[in-house]
Amino acid sequence: MGLLFFTFVLAIFLGVELISKVPSQLHTPLMSGSNAISGITVVGALIAIGSQGHDILTIVLGTLAVIFATINVVGGYVVTDRMLGMFKKKDGN
Repeated sequence: MGLLFFTFVLAIFLGVELISKVPSQLHTPLMSGSNAISGITVVGALIAIGSQGHDILTIVLGTLAVIFATINVVGGYVVTDRMLGMFKKKDGN
């Protein structure tokens, strides 16, 4: 349990450091790549919820991981779709 919490906290710090170092021009292209990582996070969180028994902390952290990763996946697709829409030719011009 302590190792899982340590991994969770370490992932938070690493994520903040990595995102703060990325130039703003690269955020949108990297968002589409992060969708795959967030999909893996959703699967891993579901496995963690199901395999660790009925410990309340595991269920709460796993549920939060599923919720936040799902928000990230949906948001990434919306942002990527919007970005790709900027490069489409407009009809009538």
